[in-house]
Amino acid sequence: MSQDRTTFQQLAELRLKEAKLLLEHGLTSGAYYLAGYAVECALKAIIASGFRANEIPDKSRVNSIYTHNLKDLLNLAGLKSLLEDDMNESATLRESWATVSKWSEHARYEIWTSEAAATILEAVGGVDRGLLQWLQNQ
Repeated sequence: MSQDRTTFQQLAELRLKEAKLLLEHGLTSGAYYLAGYAVECALKAIIASGFRANEIPDKSRVNSIYTHNLKDLLNLAGLKSLLEDDMNESATLRESWATVSKWSEHARYEIWTSEAAATILEAVGGVDRGLLQWLQNQ
Protein backbone atom coordinates (compact mmCIF):
# COMPACT_ATOMS: atom_id res chain seq x y z
CA MET A 1 0.00 0.00 0.00
CA SER A 2 1.32 3.39 -0.96
CA GLN A 3 1.47 5.79 1.96
CA ASP A 4 2.40 8.96 0.15
CA ARG A 5 0.95 12.44 0.53
CA THR A 6 -1.23 12.28 -2.57
CA THR A 7 -2.77 8.96 -1.56
CA PHE A 8 -3.60 10.24 1.92
CA GLN A 9 -5.15 13.39 0.43
CA GLN A 10 -7.30 11.27 -1.87
CA LEU A 11 -8.29 9.00 1.01
CA ALA A 12 -9.33 12.00 3.13
CA GLU A 13 -11.67 13.21 0.38
CA LEU A 14 -12.98 9.71 -0.29
CA ARG A 15 -13.66 8.97 3.40
CA LEU A 16 -15.59 12.24 3.67
CA LYS A 17 -17.71 11.41 0.61
CA GLU A 18 -18.37 7.94 1.99
CA ALA A 19 -19.36 9.39 5.35
CA LYS A 20 -21.85 11.76 3.69
CA LEU A 21 -23.39 8.91 1.71
CA LEU A 22 -23.70 6.76 4.79
CA LEU A 23 -25.42 9.56 6.70
CA GLU A 24 -27.82 10.17 3.80
CA HIS A 25 -28.80 6.50 3.98
CA GLY A 26 -29.27 6.42 7.74
CA LEU A 27 -26.04 4.57 8.51
CA THR A 28 -25.00 7.01 11.18
CA SER A 29 -22.36 5.03 13.04
CA GLY A 30 -20.33 4.38 9.89
CA ALA A 31 -20.74 8.03 8.90
CA TYR A 32 -19.40 9.19 12.26
CA TYR A 33 -16.41 6.87 12.12
CA LEU A 34 -15.44 7.73 8.54
CA ALA A 35 -15.74 11.47 9.14
CA GLY A 36 -13.07 11.26 11.83
CA TYR A 37 -10.99 8.95 9.70
CA ALA A 38 -11.01 11.60 6.93
CA VAL A 39 -9.27 13.99 9.32
CA GLU A 40 -6.74 11.31 10.26
CA CYS A 41 -5.89 10.82 6.58
CA ALA A 42 -5.58 14.59 6.01
CA LEU A 43 -3.18 14.90 8.95
CA LYS A 44 -1.12 11.98 7.69
CA ALA A 45 -0.92 13.64 4.27
CA ILE A 46 0.62 16.70 5.90
CA ILE A 47 3.03 14.54 7.91
CA ALA A 48 4.03 12.62 4.76
CA SER A 49 4.94 15.88 3.04
CA GLY A 50 7.54 16.51 5.74
CA PHE A 51 9.71 13.56 4.79
CA ARG A 52 12.64 14.32 2.53
CA ALA A 53 13.96 12.22 -0.30
CA ASN A 54 17.32 10.55 0.18
CA GLU A 55 17.14 10.73 3.95
CA ILE A 56 16.54 7.95 6.45
CA PRO A 57 13.93 9.29 8.89
CA ASP A 58 14.14 8.92 12.64
CA LYS A 59 12.64 5.53 13.54
CA SER A 60 10.83 6.76 16.66
CA ARG A 61 9.16 9.54 14.65
CA VAL A 62 8.04 7.07 12.01
CA ASN A 63 6.68 4.69 14.65
CA SER A 64 4.78 7.52 16.36
CA ILE A 65 2.88 8.24 13.14
CA TYR A 66 1.17 4.86 13.34
CA THR A 67 -1.51 6.21 15.65
CA HIS A 68 -5.13 7.19 15.24
CA ASN A 69 -5.00 9.90 17.91
CA LEU A 70 -5.88 13.15 16.15
CA LYS A 71 -4.27 15.36 18.79
CA ASP A 72 -1.00 13.45 18.51
CA LEU A 73 -1.14 13.60 14.70
CA LEU A 74 -1.78 17.34 14.84
CA ASN A 75 1.41 17.71 16.90
CA LEU A 76 3.38 15.46 14.54
CA ALA A 77 2.15 17.54 11.59
CA GLY A 78 3.54 20.64 13.33
CA LEU A 79 0.14 22.35 13.25
CA LYS A 80 -0.80 22.62 16.91
CA SER A 81 0.32 26.24 17.37
CA LEU A 82 -1.11 27.35 14.04
CA LEU A 83 -4.47 25.75 14.82
CA GLU A 84 -4.50 27.36 18.26
CA ASP A 85 -3.78 30.78 16.70
CA ASP A 86 -6.49 30.32 14.08
CA MET A 87 -8.98 29.07 16.68
CA ASN A 88 -8.39 32.29 18.65
CA GLU A 89 -9.61 34.17 15.58
CA SER A 90 -12.42 31.80 14.61
CA ALA A 91 -14.98 30.44 17.04
CA THR A 92 -16.28 28.24 14.24
CA LEU A 93 -12.89 26.56 13.77
CA ARG A 94 -12.60 26.17 17.55
CA GLU A 95 -16.01 24.45 17.67
CA SER A 96 -15.07 22.20 14.76
CA TRP A 97 -11.83 21.08 16.41
CA ALA A 98 -13.63 20.57 19.73
CA THR A 99 -16.03 18.21 17.97
CA VAL A 100 -13.50 16.37 15.83
CA SER A 101 -10.82 16.00 18.50
CA LYS A 102 -13.19 13.78 20.52
CA TRP A 103 -13.11 11.18 17.74
CA SER A 104 -11.03 8.05 18.16
CA GLU A 105 -10.64 4.78 16.30
CA HIS A 106 -12.78 3.23 19.04
CA ALA A 107 -15.76 5.07 17.51
CA ARG A 108 -16.19 2.06 15.26
CA TYR A 109 -17.33 0.07 18.28
CA GLU A 110 -20.08 2.48 19.28
CA ILE A 111 -23.56 3.33 18.08
CA TRP A 112 -23.82 6.96 16.96
CA THR A 113 -26.98 9.00 16.56
CA SER A 114 -27.83 10.88 13.41
CA GLU A 115 -27.28 14.10 15.35
CA ALA A 116 -23.76 13.10 16.39
CA ALA A 117 -22.92 11.97 12.86
CA ALA A 118 -24.30 15.16 11.31
CA THR A 119 -22.38 17.27 13.82
CA ILE A 120 -19.01 15.66 13.11
CA LEU A 121 -19.64 15.72 9.37
CA GLU A 122 -20.35 19.45 9.53
CA ALA A 123 -17.22 19.96 11.64
CA VAL A 124 -15.09 17.97 9.18
CA GLY A 125 -16.54 18.91 5.81
CA GLY A 126 -18.94 21.78 6.30
CA VAL A 127 -18.76 24.63 3.83
CA ASP A 128 -18.41 27.29 6.50
CA ARG A 129 -16.52 25.44 9.18
CA GLY A 130 -14.84 22.39 7.74
CA LEU A 131 -11.67 21.31 9.48
CA LEU A 132 -10.70 19.30 6.40
CA GLN A 133 -10.61 22.48 4.34
CA TRP A 134 -8.43 24.17 6.95
CA LEU A 135 -6.02 21.21 6.87
CA GLN A 136 -5.89 21.21 3.07
CA ASN A 137 -4.87 24.87 3.13
CA GLN A 138 -1.84 24.15 5.33
